[in-house]
Amino acid sequence: MDLAKYKGIIFDMDGTLVDSMPAHLNAWKETCEAFDIPFDREWFYTLGGMPTIKTAYAINEKYQLDCDPVLLAESKLRIFDDIPHKGDVIPATFNVLKQQKALSKKIAIGTGCQRRHADELLEVTGLMPYLDAVVTSNDVENHKPNPDTFLEAAKRIGIEPKDCIVFEDTELGRSAAISAGMDCYLVTGGQIAEFKSA
Repeated sequence: MDLAKYKGIIFDMDGTLVDSMPAHLNAWKETCEAFDIPFDREWFYTLGGMPTIKTAYAINEKYQLDCDPVLLAESKLRIFDDIPHKGDVIPATFNVLKQQKALSKKIAIGTGCQRRHADELLEVTGLMPYLDAVVTSNDVENHKPNPDTFLEAAKRIGIEPKDCIVFEDTELGRSAAISAGMDCYLVTGGQIAEFKSA
C-alpha cells in the first residue's frame, strides 16, 4: 500500500478506525426489541455511516412501519450512551494513521456519528491528538453516500480532494468517497482490503 502521493488521509471512524460497530448494532437491536421491530444485523451494518435519525427513517421504509423516527433515534442513542465500553482501536488502520502522521500528512475523521459521540470515542481511545480535523453528522446537511462529509474534511485540513485518500468500512462510505473525487481503501473485518480509485 503506497500512500506517498496523498497529502491528506481521511478515516471513517466506526468500524474503520474504532471497532465500535458492535456497540452501535447492539443499541439498535435493543431498540428494535423495545419497538417490536425485526432486527437484521447485516442490513444494519450496511447503514454504517448514516446518521441515527436517517437510519430510523430507513427502518420505517424497509419494514413499512409508521414508528416515530425521533423516538427510535432517541432510544438508540440513549442505549448507546449507556454502553460503558464502545470499542477498541483497530490496529491495521491505526498503524496507517501513525505512519502517515509521522510523515507530517494531514489526518481527518469523516463520520456519520454525532459530534458528542465522536469526540467521546476519539478521546477515550487516545486518537484525538493525532487528528487535524473531525467532521461529524452535525457538520454537514447531506450525509453519506453524499460526498459532503469527506469534502468538508478535506476543506478543514486544507487539502484538495484529489490529494486525499479515504479509509471506509461500508459501501455507503466508499460511495461518498468516490463521489468526493477521492481514492478509497475498504476496511473489512479489521483488515485493509480492497482499493478503488475515484
